[in-house]
Amino acid sequence: MKIDFENVPTPCYLVDEAAVEQNLEILARVQEKTGCKILLALKGFAMWRLFPMIRGYLGGVTASSPDEARLGFEEFGGEVHVCAPAFSPDQFEEITGYADHIVFNSFSQWRRFKPVMARAAGHIRCGIRINPEYSEVDTPAYNPCGRHSRLGVTRSQFRENELDGISGLHFHALCEQDSGALERTLQAAEEKFGVFFKKMKWVNFGGGHHITRPGYDVDRLCALITGFMHRYPVQVYLEPGEAVALNAGVLVSSVLDILQNEIDIAILDASASAHMPDVLEMPYRPQIRGAGRPGDFPFTYRLGGPSCLAGDIIGDYSFPEPLTVGSKLVLLDMAHYTMVKNNTFNGIRLPSIGIADSRSGRFRIIHKFGYADYKGRLS
Repeated sequence: MKIDFENVPTPCYLVDEAAVEQNLEILARVQEKTGCKILLALKGFAMWRLFPMIRGYLGGVTASSPDEARLGFEEFGGEVHVCAPAFSPDQFEEITGYADHIVFNSFSQWRRFKPVMARAAGHIRCGIRINPEYSEVDTPAYNPCGRHSRLGVTRSQFRENELDGISGLHFHALCEQDSGALERTLQAAEEKFGVFFKKMKWVNFGGGHHITRPGYDVDRLCALITGFMHRYPVQVYLEPGEAVALNAGVLVSSVLDILQNEIDIAILDASASAHMPDVLEMPYRPQIRGAGRPGDFPFTYRLGGPSCLAGDIIGDYSFPEPLTVGSKLVLLDMAHYTMVKNNTFNGIRLPSIGIADSRSGRFRIIHKFGYADYKGRLS
C-alpha cells in the first residue's frame, strides 16, 4: 500500500479499495468459469461503505443475525442468506423480512419455524446445515466439524422424512484453507449426504476458502465446483468473508511509551484484545511492515496494547532502527475479523476507519469513534 502512513491519525484501520477489487476480480473469474455464486460473509468483513463496489462482483451476503441480515438487505442488496446455530422466536420474524435463504442448524429448529416459513408466502428458500464429520482445521475453536460440534446435522441425526420444504443443504468445514482441503471435505460430504444432494436445488459450500491467497489453486477449485454441479443438478454457493478482504487492509498504530523490564517494551495505541481479538483468540502473530522476528534486526521490542489486560500483547518484533515515542507501526492484513470483532474494553476507543487507494496514494477517514459509541452500548 503506497500510502504516507506518517499522515494517518492513529489508531486507524485503513482498507485499500484497489486491493479489495483485485480480490473481487479473482472471485468473479471463479463465478464466470463455474456458474457458482459467491457471497460476502459479513461475519468476516462488513465494511458497508465498500458494498457498492463489492456488489458489482458478488451476488449477495451471508448473515448470522438480524442486524447482519438487515445490513446486507439495506446496504448491499441481492441475495441475503442467513444461517445460525439457533434462532430465537422474537428475532426470527424480523429475519424473514430480510432473508431469501434461511439455513436451519437442526431439524428441531426447522420444525419449530416451519409454520412461520409457511406464512412467508414461499419467497424464502429453506435449507439444513449438515456436518460431514470431516475437517482439517487444526485450531479447535475454529473447527466447525470437530467432535461434539454444535454446528450442523450429522448423518445419524439427519431426518429424510422431514425434508418437505427444504430446497438446499449447507456445510462449512474450512478455515483459511486451499482447495485440496475442500476436495477431501467434499468426498466426505458426498459419502454421507450424496443421496440427498440429488434432491436439492442448491448446496452451499460455506466459507474458509482462501481463494485470493497467493498460491491458492484456483483451477482445482473450479474443477471441484463444476464436477459437483455435473453430478448434482444444484446451484453451488460459496461464502468467503476473509478472501474478499485478504491482504487488503492495515491497522496503523503509534508508539505511546517505551519501557524496560529485562526486555524493551513498546506500548502502542492499538490493542490486541480490543482492536484485533484474533491475535489472542486464534492465536496468531500479525506481520508488521519493516519488522522481523526477534534477532532479525538489531532492536527487539515486545509490543503491547494500552488496556489493563496483562495479556494485551501483540508479540515480539525486531526493527532496523530503535523505536521512539510517536513511531508509526503498520500491522498488515487487518481488514477481516478486526472491525467486526473489536470492542471497547476499558473504554478504549475503536480505531478510526479509512479508505485508501494504493493506485493514487490517497486516503480518507470515513468514520471516527468517540465517547458516545462506548456509552451507547452500556446502560
